[in-house]
Amino acid sequence: MPFRKYQHIERFGTEGVLNIELGENYVFPKIDGTNASVWLEDGELRCGSRNRELSLDNDNAGFMAFAISNGPVRDFLVSNPNLRLYGEWLVPHSLKTYRDAAWRKFYVFDVYCEDDPLHYTEYQPLLEQHGVEYIPPIAIVKNMTYEGLVGYLEEKNNYLIKDGEGFGEGVVVKNYEYTNRRGDRKWAKIVTAEFKEKAHKAMGAPLVNGVKMAEQEIVDQWCTGALIEKTFAKIRNEEDGWTSRKIPKLLSCVYYDLITEEMWDITKGLKNPTVNFKTLQHLVQMKIKSELPEVFGYPRIVVQKEEPCQNTAEA
Repeated sequence: MPFRKYQHIERFGTEGVLNIELGENYVFPKIDGTNASVWLEDGELRCGSRNRELSLDNDNAGFMAFAISNGPVRDFLVSNPNLRLYGEWLVPHSLKTYRDAAWRKFYVFDVYCEDDPLHYTEYQPLLEQHGVEYIPPIAIVKNMTYEGLVGYLEEKNNYLIKDGEGFGEGVVVKNYEYTNRRGDRKWAKIVTAEFKEKAHKAMGAPLVNGVKMAEQEIVDQWCTGALIEKTFAKIRNEEDGWTSRKIPKLLSCVYYDLITEEMWDITKGLKNPTVNFKTLQHLVQMKIKSELPEVFGYPRIVVQKEEPCQNTAEA
């Protein structure tokens, strides 16, 4: 079996997963590591990141080195050579509140046979049999509502999180009977940080004749702080550290991800806006600089509240 890139997870409520909530839904915690996969090809163990096949000389945060020495994973694949494991290799990204014992482990979130995902009830006992770590569902819900789903973000989403240290990155919704209007089987997600931004953060924006520019609306809604932090962490891990020489890569990767992964949602959400992409790219770069000022040599501005509060050190 050759390398196969894992599917793009759609934002809940967008066109690609319209009506996914109707029927039986498995709600899983979304953990903040790096995407990884492992499979057998001609009896040899192979590994991948989100976008490429790995080698020991070109690894991804040490995942392949871990996988080839992991007995449970190898035993599972030898017993099931037609299956492929997708999961999260938990190394530090933007979320640092996982339990100490949780780090540098592989947590399976999907098992595929060719292009088809197995149902959780099919793969869970197989993983249990071989002692392979996996992500269990928070809940199984029929005919779920958006309000109910949001409740899982800050009530039950504490998988692997230290006690009293908040909640996880978000949730993923899987309806194994669902296909969208194009006939594609898709999963949906809500990311906690992005939900908070949309619900609580009011940002200033240029106004033209009293109407927000389409380019600024795109940056405000889709180029989130969570996206920028995650891309920064991914580059830092893949490149074994961070230097200022990687700033152009950061700027281009965030812009690339915005265009390639979000443009369909943007056109539907803003009803086919007219976009000046040069302006859009400039505003994206400004947003990155505002979210990660230290990376560009600027001080991070901390707004002091009038109420007395504990001082927190900014990294």
